Amino acid sequence: MEKEDCYNTAVAKTLIQRDKACIWHPYTRIQNARDPIPIIKGKGVYLYAEDGTKYIDGISSWWVNLHGHVHPYIVEKISEQAAAIEHVIFADFTHPTAIQLAEKLIQFLPGVMGKVFYSDNGSTAVEVALKIALQYWFNSNSKTKRKKVICFNRGYHGDTFGAMSVGERGLFNRPFWNHLFEVEFIDPPFSCNEEKSLEQLRAILEREESACFIFEPLILGVGGMHIYQSRALDALLNLCRDYHVLTIADEVMTGFGRTGPLFACEYLTEQPDMICLSKGLTGGFMPLGVTACKNFIFESFRSDELSKSFLHGHSYTGNPLACSAALASFELLEKSECDLQRKRIAEQHQGFCKKWRNHPKLNRCESIGTILVLEYVANEQTNYQNSLRDKLYGYFLERKILLRPLGNIVYVMPPYCISPEELTYIYEVIIDTL
Repeated sequence: MEKEDCYNTAVAKTLIQRDKACIWHPYTRIQNARDPIPIIKGKGVYLYAEDGTKYIDGISSWWVNLHGHVHPYIVEKISEQAAAIEHVIFADFTHPTAIQLAEKLIQFLPGVMGKVFYSDNGSTAVEVALKIALQYWFNSNSKTKRKKVICFNRGYHGDTFGAMSVGERGLFNRPFWNHLFEVEFIDPPFSCNEEKSLEQLRAILEREESACFIFEPLILGVGGMHIYQSRALDALLNLCRDYHVLTIADEVMTGFGRTGPLFACEYLTEQPDMICLSKGLTGGFMPLGVTACKNFIFESFRSDELSKSFLHGHSYTGNPLACSAALASFELLEKSECDLQRKRIAEQHQGFCKKWRNHPKLNRCESIGTILVLEYVANEQTNYQNSLRDKLYGYFLERKILLRPLGNIVYVMPPYCISPEELTYIYEVIIDTL
């Protein structure tokens, strides 16, 4: 295609044509791909297309939007920050919004966190945590045997190489298997195999080669939205503590109220040594990642030797605009109104599950907090390649709802501002598919 096709609107007359001339979209099969839907504005729970169609954003635009699109308070705070300073190098410099956000997170995060390290997204927040954990042991002994990472089968932590390495070997990363570092997998502690998961972990820990254990607390996201019990995770964390293995909670999806409390780890008695955050952190406005850790980890990097410093960073680390969006979003989260909204969504989900969980066309119908999960009975294996996915996706879009199934698994994770009537409409369309 000629270069001018990408830029000359006289050649590419519609937004769709212009997009197809120059953009490569994520998670998209190029062959026979749907035309992208041009969205020109958003408000509350709705996305407005160029042709005037409005869609209910039932998945918070990939789990990032908490309070609704174009929330005026967050817009106002970003605008105020942009008029002051848009960005400043974060090595040897700092700024008020980064400090205020770190103070706020340390105040509310479970587990007595002591320090916050900023990055750009969920995947980089995980990369930071893994590097910190591995270097923690290296700093104590450069010849340490503690170099292995333990993680869940079916887990997902991002698409960069470290994050891929600690996730399931599957469709998303198959071309790169030979390039991923070796990890130790254990089965997630679902109700049918809690003891098996614990024994798998014990066998690995007894070799004393493990640096850390990374997990998604209470629900595996991309791996199929599978929910498990807090008591089972507590048992795993307690065992890690006995063997002095660092624990990393990936709260990229679950953070900021998705499972009920502000953080899924609040369900736990045992608390992690590090927590990774992103997605809802800025209310869906700006890219920002956070890796929080306890003080004893931070202190292990205090040395006169430069090699024992954490030599890691990103150009937009601690971006003031992103930090201001996060602060504004957190202020909204703290309001009693938001707490009531989350509780109402959770109660509606529970009511739906009570009525439909035994439907013959469903293997699962369950919820945790504001997340509703349905697994449809299918002749094919349960994964992203299940043909039911495209049928369901198209069906929902035709009825002006954005739900993006994971194969034959449909989940609903709306912005907290969704009304009871709008959520009921989503339920009604789902019921039609049954």
